[in-house]
Amino acid sequence: MPERFSLGRQNASRGGDSVAIIGLGRFGSAVALELMASDVEVLGIDSSERIVQEMSTKVTHCVRADSTREDALRQLGIHEFKRAVVGIGTNIEANMLTASLLKTLGVGNVWAKAISEAHGRILDQLGIDHVVYPENDMGRRVAHLVMGCMLDFIQFEPDYAMVKTAPPAMLLGRPLSETGVRRRHGVTIVGVKRPGSAFTHATGDTVLESGDVVIASGLPRAVEKFSELS
Repeated sequence: MPERFSLGRQNASRGGDSVAIIGLGRFGSAVALELMASDVEVLGIDSSERIVQEMSTKVTHCVRADSTREDALRQLGIHEFKRAVVGIGTNIEANMLTASLLKTLGVGNVWAKAISEAHGRILDQLGIDHVVYPENDMGRRVAHLVMGCMLDFIQFEPDYAMVKTAPPAMLLGRPLSETGVRRRHGVTIVGVKRPGSAFTHATGDTVLESGDVVIASGLPRAVEKFSELS
């Protein structure tokens, strides 16, 4: 039987800062390490003793357990966590059963890795809060960077994305409110970075200069076309 883990209860007064990561393969371990770097306490769970041993010194607590068993998850105090991530990718049945059990046990926000569109649809039908397609999302992002003049690209929803790019010459030297950028190109300039400075919020009075970098938001195709103007 896995040992009882009370980190979720310990953090209850801090708004449930801890996160349970179930499945510590490449995706799960990357999420866990990024959370640890952000000072978030992590309970790592995996069925592999080797992986648990490797991660035991890298996360707050790491245990070997069968996450498809409700009694094992209860023993670990999973019901006390507000957030959990299912990173299991090699066993779809274990992935779905684990995600479903997390919701049954009352975990408020569950992220689950999907390896295909069909897998993702089933997770949606199970009531999983956030379905993640890490391979697809990374491939799509790299493809956008390769195709255009983008410095970075993030798509949040099918109809909303943000791009980091150099501003086109036509926008330089006058306030954004006078450029008609939203009307002409269907994007909104939300941030600007001067050389050697940090990003700041863009307003209608912002005047872009050569060498600036901007963040533009809008429909994916609109931000793609906008980046191609630079």
